[in-house]
Amino acid sequence: MSMDFSQVEALAEQLGVDAEDIKKKVPPVVRKGALNIKDGMRADAANGGHYKHFNRSITYDETNGGLGAEIGPDKGLIQGALGNILYFGTSNNTPVLNLEGPLQKETPRFERALADVAEEIL
Repeated sequence: MSMDFSQVEALAEQLGVDAEDIKKKVPPVVRKGALNIKDGMRADAANGGHYKHFNRSITYDETNGGLGAEIGPDKGLIQGALGNILYFGTSNNTPVLNLEGPLQKETPRFERALADVAEEIL
């Protein structure tokens, strides 16, 4: 996914806000939200059974200069390749883990934090 920041910059100009403030203040909010989601996914995946190392494969990377994040299992880490099976199932098995649970739990906190940043900037 790519992000075009020009619309945000245009809105910032209309509101008389420095777009650089947005670029400085939003990444910490995104970082905290991504960390919370990653931790939630790891907690959900903690298991002593057949995929006991899978939870350690869940990571996040910042994208778009810190304005976004990619969260999920890293296929290059031990048992990371099990992510597709565990989250989406197979033709013979249903999914074992809920991919959206941690995201849904974090969404209200993330939205409040972004609203606080917006209030501070405006």
